[in-house]
Amino acid sequence: MKNILSVNNIQLSKIFRWIPTFQEQVKKTQHHSPKQRLKRASEQLGNNTLETSLAIINDLEQIAHNHPQYHWIIIDILTTFVRKNAPYIPQQEVTSNLLTKVRVDIQAALTVITRRDANKDPENEQLDLSYTNMRGANLNGANLEQANLYQANLAGANLREANLAGAILSAANLEGANLYLANLEGAILSAANLEKANLEGANLRRASLYLAGLHGAILNDAILDGANLRETKFSE
Repeated sequence: MKNILSVNNIQLSKIFRWIPTFQEQVKKTQHHSPKQRLKRASEQLGNNTLETSLAIINDLEQIAHNHPQYHWIIIDILTTFVRKNAPYIPQQEVTSNLLTKVRVDIQAALTVITRRDANKDPENEQLDLSYTNMRGANLNGANLEQANLYQANLAGANLREANLAGAILSAANLEGANLYLANLEGAILSAANLEKANLEGANLRRASLYLAGLHGAILNDAILDGANLRETKFSE
């Protein structure tokens, strides 16, 4: 099982100096029961040092792997952490720099969430990452199928080959996002901002793009069969 230090492009250069402390934090929890570790996570995640948050996120992924009965509790803890600590920022307050990255601990939480074993997700439950600021996040190959991403800021995010089938992306900001070969089949992108997004080869079959903005978007080889393109804006 990979830990959060092995995720792709997670700004590793910024956390190398914390590895000794991180490893010590992990060791401290190994003799505790899963319930004790979950209690600690609920109380301390986001309310302590960065290295402690990283250790907790790593520990939560290990618990989810070894104790499937806690899988969705852990996913709920992590999505709540992201919503609380990376809240949506109104467009008028966002700078023009699309290279801005999310915080290291937010990226770590998102990595665990999006590479989870989705087969363990309960029926009728949905990932809730609505109203979040995930600007510049690395979500390469992420599993966000059926996720609630309403009004999420994903500007400049790497969503290459991500699974967003059936996801709710209404009013989401995807300006400059990399959606190369992403699966957006049946996704709801009504009023979404896809300006300058890379949708090359993306599957948009039966997706709703009603009122979406696609100014300057790359649509080479994109699949648009059955997509709702009513009042979609392709140019200024």
